[in-house]
Amino acid sequence: MYMLHDFPQGVCGCCGALRPRYKRLVDNIFPEDPEDGLVKANMEKLTFYALSAPEKLDRIGAYLSERLSRDVARHRYGYVCIAMEALDQLLMACHCQSINLFVESFLKMVRKLLEADKPNLQILGTNSFVKFANIEEDTPSYHRSYDFFVSRFSEMCHSSYEDPDIRTKIRMAGIKGLQGVVRKTVNDELQANIWDPQHMDKIVPSLLFNLQSGEGTESRSPSPLQASKKEKESPAELTERCFRELLGRAAYGNIKNAVTPVLMHLDNHSLWEGKTFAVRCFKIIMYSIQSQHSHLVIQQLLGHLDANSRSSATVRAGIVEVLLEAAAIAASGSVGPTVLEVFNTLLRHLRLSVDYELTGSYDCTNIGTKIIKEHEERQLQEAVIRTIGSFANTLPTYQRSEVMLFIMGKIPIPGMHPMLHSTGSGPEGNRMIQVMLLKSLRQVTCGFQTTNMLTALPNSFLDPLLSFALLEDAEIRLLVLEILVSLIDRHNNLPKFSTISIISDISVLKLKVDKCSRQDNLFMKKHAQHLYRHIYLCSKEQSSVQPHFEKLYSLLALISMELANEEVVVDLIRVALALQDLALSSEETLPVYNRCAVHALSSAYLNLISQLTTVPAFCQHVHEVIEMRQKESPYLLPEDVFIENPKIPKTLEKLEGELLFQQAKITEVLGGSGYNTERLATPYVPQFTDEDRLSKRKSIGETISLQVEVESRNSPEKEERTPAEEITFETLKNAIVDSVGVEEQEKERRRQVVEKFQKAPFEEIAAHCGARATMLQSKLNQIFEITIRPPPSPSGTITSSYGQTQSRSVPVYEMKFPDLCVY
Repeated sequence: MYMLHDFPQGVCGCCGALRPRYKRLVDNIFPEDPEDGLVKANMEKLTFYALSAPEKLDRIGAYLSERLSRDVARHRYGYVCIAMEALDQLLMACHCQSINLFVESFLKMVRKLLEADKPNLQILGTNSFVKFANIEEDTPSYHRSYDFFVSRFSEMCHSSYEDPDIRTKIRMAGIKGLQGVVRKTVNDELQANIWDPQHMDKIVPSLLFNLQSGEGTESRSPSPLQASKKEKESPAELTERCFRELLGRAAYGNIKNAVTPVLMHLDNHSLWEGKTFAVRCFKIIMYSIQSQHSHLVIQQLLGHLDANSRSSATVRAGIVEVLLEAAAIAASGSVGPTVLEVFNTLLRHLRLSVDYELTGSYDCTNIGTKIIKEHEERQLQEAVIRTIGSFANTLPTYQRSEVMLFIMGKIPIPGMHPMLHSTGSGPEGNRMIQVMLLKSLRQVTCGFQTTNMLTALPNSFLDPLLSFALLEDAEIRLLVLEILVSLIDRHNNLPKFSTISIISDISVLKLKVDKCSRQDNLFMKKHAQHLYRHIYLCSKEQSSVQPHFEKLYSLLALISMELANEEVVVDLIRVALALQDLALSSEETLPVYNRCAVHALSSAYLNLISQLTTVPAFCQHVHEVIEMRQKESPYLLPEDVFIENPKIPKTLEKLEGELLFQQAKITEVLGGSGYNTERLATPYVPQFTDEDRLSKRKSIGETISLQVEVESRNSPEKEERTPAEEITFETLKNAIVDSVGVEEQEKERRRQVVEKFQKAPFEEIAAHCGARATMLQSKLNQIFEITIRPPPSPSGTITSSYGQTQSRSVPVYEMKFPDLCVY
């Protein structure tokens, strides 16, 4: 009778006595009325039995599974819920080695529920699976598969059930299920790899689908901590947490498989154009993955940009915008080892966009030939330029210097770097790519700070950059000036010189001035004359407008504070006075506005440099001239010139007297303070070099004739020079024809020299070399005698009263210098 007492009523006593105990214990947990719920006392007995006899767990699971399948078929959903509750409790209590077989029965029942049409059963099965996923099993499983669960949960994430509340619940159950699958499999090396593409291609798009559907709530509640309880339970919020957890668990080798489905989803649903969702996705990715893996995501984005090189401009611009955001997050140089490859890809797409804009069409990936929209390509170009700057800001100084050199090497320069040869290229194509690459360079140099400018800015960078200052194109010249200003400004003084004005007391500007270092002195010793020359030549360009003069003023001011020693200060004053002479010169065909602008630039800079030198007499002279101009000629000062409607006269009369800064007066007052009066008294004259061929001269013939003319005009002994040989077509033709014979003669001469040194006696060779050394020394002496001259005088060649040239000064190589001057 005791045995009959343990079984539900209606079971035959003799049959009940023959049933296994585990079945009796399982049957006892089910009440007569399912509304009463699980019989807790009997559930405790079943749990105790399972813990005492763990080998029976698999049979308990199989029997529960059998009962649940029968109850599902009979639509007895109350008993289904009781069975799942019992399974959950047994799973939570039993962590023995034989739990694997029990889990198989459990997963079979969960699968049965997920296959049911009833949403409540699907949600019930999902909740049980999530509880199971949070259990850490003691022993691994060799044969368990979750493929069905990945597919089913992904399907639930896309539920289109009619009732919106039930649809939301089903979707949230699917998201939780995917989260459970990831948790259960990601750390189990014996499981099927959840990072395989066949799984990721289902999981990631399902999450993105729900993330996209909740974009509206995201804008209202950007932070989960600030979200209301209802929004915390929304599918979008839950999806984001699940997505972040998935990415946070990704190891180095799994990043690609996790990001590739994101790129495909954005492609398939045309989500690059809007940019906001794509940017949001990759912000989540960049903040969720381990920081050392950031460069992998960026490399994938670059590869995707290459793959979409023939997509529409809006798609490419969207990818570039995402790159911009990703670069800002991947700070501290984590762009990876292939830094230059990043910039190479971006510059390639910049050039490609320029090519598309010039040709007017391209072969689109999906719809054949497509006519481009110019404004879309321009937006893409601006996005690429901003992205280049964003990448550069994440790099240390030495890498940024390499990037600057790399970009400079890409800019087409006549005679130096290759020009464009693609379809639609030509003068306009070269100009467009020059402008775009210089804009990119401007972005890279923004905020560039280095202690040693000599190594950070080598000749291979500065020489081609300065050569652009000679081009006719006003936009290119302005970009060059902006780049130079960015490079020199290392103490953020630039905003204080954004406009040209006469400042009576520069102390109000609170300028940051450091002592010029030894490296800065070496830099100026090497490059100062080039900088002065380009400042002077930029000032005389007729196409220069107000922004050009403002940048020239900034450049002069920043050189004075960042790179100035006593010699540099003297030279800058000479340049400022030379600008005044330029505006006065009748030989220059400058418009009236440009003449007034150069006068205003010169006066504003002399006002600044006089206060920086703190020589009272110098400040007094500059102040007197400015006061006189304010009374009689305000159009020579920046306040009347550099405004929206300049107040300038139609013609500029000859200026003289107190309206001009006097070089003799400045030399006198600065000489009393220890400055080099001889240098100050010498007017500044820019030296013309081969760079002039890059300016407005159109042909090599004009360049040669200009150089010959300049040399003859500037030479103190021009009457002694022989006229330069005229180069004609015949001359060039003869040179080409004769070149073969000349090469043969040279080879024969070299052969004879080698043979002589191999076979001739030692005494003969020694005598020959001694004679050559003597001849070389005599030639050098002749050269020194010809070239060493006294410093030029302001009034031209210094002559004596008898009309003879004054005796030469002591040659430099004969002067005796103190030890401190020699290094």
